[in-house]
Amino acid sequence: MSEEQRAYTVNNQLDTILVSKVNAIGFFSGAGGLDIGTQLAGVKIISSLDFDRDSVKTMQANDYFKHAQHIHQDIRQVSAKDYTSILKENNPEKLILVGGPPCQPFSKGGYWVTHDKRKANDDPRNMIGNYLRMIDDLRPDGFLLENVESILHPTNKIAVDNLEQAIGELGYGLKTVNTNAIDYGVPQKRKRVFFIASKKGFKGMPQKTHGSTKEIAENPNLKPYDTTSQWIAKYDIPALFEPEEDTLGKTYSQELMAIPPGKNYMALTARDHYPDPPFVAGTRFWNFLLKLHPDLPSWTISAQPGPWVGPFHWSGRRLRVPEIAAIQTFPEDYKFVGNRRSIQKQIGNAVPSLLGKAMIEYLKANI
Repeated sequence: MSEEQRAYTVNNQLDTILVSKVNAIGFFSGAGGLDIGTQLAGVKIISSLDFDRDSVKTMQANDYFKHAQHIHQDIRQVSAKDYTSILKENNPEKLILVGGPPCQPFSKGGYWVTHDKRKANDDPRNMIGNYLRMIDDLRPDGFLLENVESILHPTNKIAVDNLEQAIGELGYGLKTVNTNAIDYGVPQKRKRVFFIASKKGFKGMPQKTHGSTKEIAENPNLKPYDTTSQWIAKYDIPALFEPEEDTLGKTYSQELMAIPPGKNYMALTARDHYPDPPFVAGTRFWNFLLKLHPDLPSWTISAQPGPWVGPFHWSGRRLRVPEIAAIQTFPEDYKFVGNRRSIQKQIGNAVPSLLGKAMIEYLKANI
């Protein structure tokens, strides 16, 4: 287990941010994972927006965003005029918009297909259309749109073609960046897609900072992937016990304890030569009873895990709030508001902050 611990703080790190004249407005901000990354990249968040009350309270609870206006609202209910005073007060030299709208089916009849359609798609799930409406109205120098990797699946080709066409019609150059968070210092395998747009176009692509042993041999500038224990080992102390972490005496507690670190229920099947196996290989989701390995990156943190859905701590308990936050590279001193279920959802839905930082640095360099 690696002894070198990773952590950083932000609530005492505001001086350089407050003077930045490159400003950002956040949409679908959630608990602020992407907004944190934006400010780590030297871009001041001047406003955030989210429909979830606890998420808005979380951002309000942190001094790192005390200068920003946090709006508790549905994006469908806001327009450019709601930002007039915020923009006048901050007077940015450059403005970007950042956000990860939920991706639902969209059609050729959506807002974004023709520039003169002023109404967002009537489908209430189409938050991307509403995000593009705000881009059209606010005309930022650039913007970032984050989404799940599956948006690039061939079955979504028409939707992605529509999105790329709309961004072009709005007058922006576009880079579509398919990422894995482990390549940017996040101790977690988490694949996400960023549509990054600028009025000026782009040079190059975001440069990975971390890689596999093979990649490091080819590019010595890369660092080894961060491991889970580097970010969470220090939280494995009795003082941080949470009642929700306890698995002892429950349905699959014995089976969970029998699984080695880095393995899932498949370790207890005939496929893996387990004696008297309680499970049959291929009959459960892969993250059933999935355990972390301390010396490897984590698997994707979920927003709403079932009772026996991993990743679990390698000791056989559920992960604690500071642990799931650290695996998402939230700052060590970041405060969350809400009950345990709400906080898990806020953290699990977030963009890992260090991944967001890398993407915003790239956008900032190209506006």
